[in-house]
Amino acid sequence: QVQVVESGGGLVQPGGSLTLSCAASGSIISINDMGWYRQTPRKEREMVATITSGGAKNYGDSVKGRFTISRDNAKNTVYLQMNSLKPEDTAVYYCNAVGKRFPYTRFNSWGQGTQVTVSS
Repeated sequence: QVQVVESGGGLVQPGGSLTLSCAASGSIISINDMGWYRQTPRKEREMVATITSGGAKNYGDSVKGRFTISRDNAKNTVYLQMNSLKPEDTAVYYCNAVGKRFPYTRFNSWGQGTQVTVSS
């Protein structure tokens, strides 16, 4: 099994910054894609940012220029640096990891989510 655990959520004022971390662990052979998604009670889960093992990045339109995704392949960890936060960024943020695990099967694992609240 592969476990994915997020950390770093919390309460921040509008215009502030926050960094989320996510670590994958378990019987991992390789991780191809890692990413961050978010969901509110009113919206379906949406893609925030993804990054491949080679470092190619993709961002949702609403966070471009404000959020930065990065990855440490040696630690199976992905980060999301969030700047210029807005109240509409308030959501539960989920981490996702896709890759291969022993015994050479594909995995697609989600974390439990971490709450980010942007409010004054």
